Amino acid sequence: MKTNIIFLAIIVLASCISLDEDPKTFISSDQYYRNIVDAEAAVTAVYWGLNGPGQTPYNILFETGMEFMADDIRMGPGATNPDVKAQSTLDHSPSTLRVREIWQQHYAAITKANIAIDKLPDIPTNTSDEATKLKHLIAEAKFLRGLYYFNLVRIFGSVPLVLHEFTTLDHSVILVERASATEVYDQVIKDFTEAKADLEWSFQPASTNAGRANAAAADALLSLAYLTLANVSLDDTKRADNISVIPNREEYLRKSIEHAHNIIDRSDRYYDLFEDYEDVFLKVSKNGKEHLFSAQFSSTTLANGNSWGQRTTPLGIVGANGNFSSQPTGDLVSKFRSNDIRWTTFMTTEYTIGGVTTVIDPAKNDGYGIACTKYFDPDVSSMLGQSGINVPIIRYAEVLLNNAEANNELYGPNEEAYRDYNLIRRRAGLPEFAVGSLSKDQFRDSLYLDRRLELNFEYHRWFDLIRQIDKDGNHIMVKTLNEFGKPSAAKKHYLYPIPQNEIDMNPKLTQNPGWI
Repeated sequence: MKTNIIFLAIIVLASCISLDEDPKTFISSDQYYRNIVDAEAAVTAVYWGLNGPGQTPYNILFETGMEFMADDIRMGPGATNPDVKAQSTLDHSPSTLRVREIWQQHYAAITKANIAIDKLPDIPTNTSDEATKLKHLIAEAKFLRGLYYFNLVRIFGSVPLVLHEFTTLDHSVILVERASATEVYDQVIKDFTEAKADLEWSFQPASTNAGRANAAAADALLSLAYLTLANVSLDDTKRADNISVIPNREEYLRKSIEHAHNIIDRSDRYYDLFEDYEDVFLKVSKNGKEHLFSAQFSSTTLANGNSWGQRTTPLGIVGANGNFSSQPTGDLVSKFRSNDIRWTTFMTTEYTIGGVTTVIDPAKNDGYGIACTKYFDPDVSSMLGQSGINVPIIRYAEVLLNNAEANNELYGPNEEAYRDYNLIRRRAGLPEFAVGSLSKDQFRDSLYLDRRLELNFEYHRWFDLIRQIDKDGNHIMVKTLNEFGKPSAAKKHYLYPIPQNEIDMNPKLTQNPGWI
């Protein structure tokens, strides 16, 4: 309880202070971190920012606050929040609730990471095992802080860069201005790099540490960070500009390939593709050989289930409590080829639960019957909001796609690009491409499509849309969404607005271009 109190106090500092307050005292956190058990609790709290109960980033918040804005997922009959509806049509504003929640949830988690990184090195250890454990825990906190800032800089651009806990309520200290996107990315890369040095390479499913941060996941996210930098300007005013404004693009692509190779080329690597695509989303294969890092969910407690199990299940299924808040769009569905095995993660006609088969009634489901079943947990069919299926944050399939994309952008479709891309197509049941059969532009367009079909409903689509380009180096998000049927999509949407309440509380913050 004391730990929770101090976390709450620090979070209030970071996000909820009124400028009219005149605080006289501050409760120090020094007394709360004295042994290895305290250290484990502190880092567990940082993980909780990924997937805690309610709407946390990888437990629905990215869906309602981001995925509805793109073209893979649409609001179903169970989604009624007016702020979410405005966001789904890109008519949101700096005052929209989900915009504020994404900001605040990430900074709450970063606050906890900062406390762990600051305090844990001072904890005494009694054995070499404890010393090693403590080193790993600090590295995990750095890894998670890197992930949270990576999300923030992709979503908001330049953001406040807070790297230590606040030990005062002095406004001149706690009200922080925005750091440049360059500074934030530098810190993201630093956190992942330092974490990698002190983390175990991997944890297999039987390990008690399965699901925790590891060195391979750090490499995978570094590869993705550099791939993102290759297509996204660090100048907030040029986010939507042609990639010709990116001076270090080739170096970023080389770095992306280097970190992907650290995983792909490792002779003793544990990671690989599952033979069957459906295995990615089964509880029996959680934290398996394809999962580098996932948001962990469990149906053994009412506090840590994956709500997507309920939100993606249609209404009216006997034995299930689905509310069908999240439906695949017709555009996504139309992109699957008839022989694409990945289609098996969609349900089009009926569910059978407890021996009772229900044919989906489109009339009950907003005129739509197709549903994504990646997170449907049959073990908890009557309380699907407690699905025990994890959400992949980065998996080996994406490492292969990232490496193929980076190689194509840097060298054209070379043998390595075809090799890794064809691994994805082979598992999907699609014909492989012969080396030399595609131009660079054809390879890019085909890979973008398979990336979409491979990673749908895994919180990737918005991040992909804001960095992907066409053959001329122009960004595609606005054109793609306009053609999809979202006429409000505009250049300003390459960045989220800074939440208005944060600007109201902190006069050092400025608004993003186009949102004033």
